[in-house]
Amino acid sequence: MFSLRRIALRRIFLPLAALVLAGCATAPPEGITSVTPFDAARYTGKWYEIARLDHSFERGLSDVSARYRQQADGSIEVINRGFDAQKNDWREAVGRALFIGDTNRASLKVSFFGPFYGGYHVVRLDPDYRWAMVVGPSRDYLWILARDKQLAPEVRDQLIRDAQVLGLPTDKLVWVTHSRSDG
Repeated sequence: MFSLRRIALRRIFLPLAALVLAGCATAPPEGITSVTPFDAARYTGKWYEIARLDHSFERGLSDVSARYRQQADGSIEVINRGFDAQKNDWREAVGRALFIGDTNRASLKVSFFGPFYGGYHVVRLDPDYRWAMVVGPSRDYLWILARDKQLAPEVRDQLIRDAQVLGLPTDKLVWVTHSRSDG
């Protein structure tokens, strides 16, 4: 009976552990490289989310922005904020980003939930740091960010083409509206 219990626990625990570890992946997807050189000081400040692949943690949010601030310990504070129309209220999440290796490469891991980190990789970046394209640990995560609430159509179209070349599902992008003040 004890061995049956152990087998049952393994059948439950091992897939659960694999799922948790997969959710904590930090490396960029295969075949995708992060921007280098990268200047974290220039990247800090406020960014508006122009488009994203949808996930439960952002589902239904509009007016989404992210603010990045360097910390004395070398980490970067991340404050994501968006408006939840169903609740008629702003939602905010505060996290921490750490470089994965060389600080000259735009490859970080971000955590909003204690010790669990996910990859954050800037794969396209305007030379003047006016827009960025970011992927997560898999091709299921994509964000297009800009310093302004709108992106020039020619830049948007180029980023979509770049994302398609990288094998990202651009047909599933959610285009974020920005109609409210930052509350």
